[in-house]
Amino acid sequence: MKKKMHISISELIFSIFKYVCLIIAAIVAVLPVIVCILTAFKTSDEYNNTSVLDFPKTFLNFENFRVAFKQANMLRGFMNTAIVIIVVLTCSIFISAMLAYVLNRFKFRGNGVIQNLFMFASLIPGIATQVTVYQIMYSLGFINHLYGYMIVLMGTDIISIYIFLQFFENLSVSLDESAIIDGCTYFGVFFKILFPLLKPAIVTSLVLKGVSVYNEYYMSNLYLQSKELKTISTALYAFTGPYGNQYNYICAGVIITIIPIFILFLIFQKQIYGGMAAGAVKG
Repeated sequence: MKKKMHISISELIFSIFKYVCLIIAAIVAVLPVIVCILTAFKTSDEYNNTSVLDFPKTFLNFENFRVAFKQANMLRGFMNTAIVIIVVLTCSIFISAMLAYVLNRFKFRGNGVIQNLFMFASLIPGIATQVTVYQIMYSLGFINHLYGYMIVLMGTDIISIYIFLQFFENLSVSLDESAIIDGCTYFGVFFKILFPLLKPAIVTSLVLKGVSVYNEYYMSNLYLQSKELKTISTALYAFTGPYGNQYNYICAGVIITIIPIFILFLIFQKQIYGGMAAGAVKG
């Protein structure tokens, strides 16, 4: 009887600890969003004279959103970001899928070395190579050009390569052999037979790469210095300066940038969840 009571108390303590941790994690995750929403509806005087957790006088004040959208030229930022995302995602998916196809289907000397080098490259912090990358970009005349920025982002996406590699492992080689016997070329095997079967892996890669590109700030701020080339992640830099930051406008702009992604997620959530589940890397 004492043993059962001891187990029950232990389970109770563990459950309490688990839920306390979950509640704390939820608060840490949600609190910045709540503060951002509250700040976005405050006037400049309200923001300067109230706490960040104080409610604004009204939630019907959309002046901050209008100012943020206009002064930060967010329409241009959305257009530039859309162009970058479409081009980068399209090229990255094809490059990663074709690399994975070659590494998985063709066994040649150095195959394992190449895969290990990809893994090694993923361990190197991107910031550590920026001096060299910037020198190369400057030498090629890619600074302050949208196409140069897209080329940098199109660089080998190692995570996507490994996602496609894992998915190719689950596709029987007999598919390739049957197509080749019927007279199909290697390009035909890839584009007509295998690539349509990679839909789950493609969705997974699109989600991971798309979020990364949409939120990318460092390289956008470094390589796109013209106001006309600002992406949505750097557009709100217009409200920062040496004399202080206008956080009520910044928060309004942040909410504007979240809305398109939130809408897309609601529309394609079934495809996203299905792709993430089916394209997950297995051990």
